[in-house]
Amino acid sequence: MGHLGVLLFLLGGLGALADICEIPQVDSKLVERLGQRLLPWMDWLSLEHLNPSIYVGLRLSSLQAGAREAFYLHILKLSYQHSLLGLTFNDDNSDYQDKPSMGQLALYLLALRANCELVEGRKGDRLVSQLKRFLEDEKKAIGHNNKGQPHTSYYQYGLGILALCVHQKRLHDSVVGKLLYAVEHEQHLHQGHLSVDTVAMAGLAFTCLEHSNLNPNRKHQITRAIENIREKILKAQTPEGYFGNVYSTPLALQLLMKSSMPGVELGTACLKARAALLASVQDGAFQNALMISQLLPVLNGKSYVDLISPDCEAPRVMLKPVVETPSQTQEVISVVLNVPSVSPPYINSISVPAGSSLEDVLKKAQKLRGFMYGTQNTLSGPFLTSVMGKEAGEREFWQLLRAPDTPLLQGIAEYTPKDGETIELRLATW
Repeated sequence: MGHLGVLLFLLGGLGALADICEIPQVDSKLVERLGQRLLPWMDWLSLEHLNPSIYVGLRLSSLQAGAREAFYLHILKLSYQHSLLGLTFNDDNSDYQDKPSMGQLALYLLALRANCELVEGRKGDRLVSQLKRFLEDEKKAIGHNNKGQPHTSYYQYGLGILALCVHQKRLHDSVVGKLLYAVEHEQHLHQGHLSVDTVAMAGLAFTCLEHSNLNPNRKHQITRAIENIREKILKAQTPEGYFGNVYSTPLALQLLMKSSMPGVELGTACLKARAALLASVQDGAFQNALMISQLLPVLNGKSYVDLISPDCEAPRVMLKPVVETPSQTQEVISVVLNVPSVSPPYINSISVPAGSSLEDVLKKAQKLRGFMYGTQNTLSGPFLTSVMGKEAGEREFWQLLRAPDTPLLQGIAEYTPKDGETIELRLATW
């Protein structure tokens, strides 16, 4: 081969690489420090705090927690099976408050598959039936004309389809069709902006269905939807490199990894996203267990779709707990808490130790009296549901902002206010 031939061969190879999304190996110490942040969460063993995504994230990562990890799965099984299998299936929705949500059940099924288990037998059939029932209820809420909205979200809807798919459980074409329609008519997935994590989860569900061929009648629609979602995600990349924002980027990369899009600089986009994510990890942006558990598989070149055929013999590095030494001198900072959505408006300066979370600020304000709030435990951590006795209504939520008008991407348990900041709690609609 002449020099020109060699050059053309190399250029062709580089062009092929540019079409593929691959994540180069990341510094193992950085990954280990990230994984260590999950360990304290594994000590919370009540049902309301159990988070199957932690187990899934570890099993798809290059890390393991040994006996602690095995015990966590054991507690997951005891809690979820008691909560779900102890209930009878009837048309009365009054017991729904006592059982895990559709998203929690779906993540539990992913955790079982991450341990190379397939749901089967009488107990397994009941778990599958419960998740299918959840999806059927959501399908009815969306309606035959697709004008409605699911009771939960399209994110949980896609997650439910993915969980059943990795266990090789077929869903009716009409259930899959609702998600296909929502992706094609994206106004049904978001309000005013593209929800990257929602479309990425839908894409992971469709990718699983495509690989498993569980809905052959929808095969061509599924393939088109995956291509459509990839294009939407790439268009949503920010100048900093994120797909949507820092916390939606891991799921987006799970979908894009190993994808091939001829004529698209996919590799360049993924490398830019990787660089942005690593900078955010080093800045301490990843403290939330759910977000960490979605990122760890990416740093190991894995995605939830790998749960179709999980590798339970892959070597993983043992995590060692970090013993933190408390600071001898504790700086005190002041944070202004502002709630304009109530009458009369609440505003007060709260003094807390430096490094306190926004949740610590709220607790201190409540302890001082004159302020009160309520939360609901979710897989993403405590979710603010009421402030000063005012509950968020249907299609409403309590938005967290840093003055003057910057929405916070983190929740109350993760965001760490700085000295002199003003944090506004605003009742918003979606």
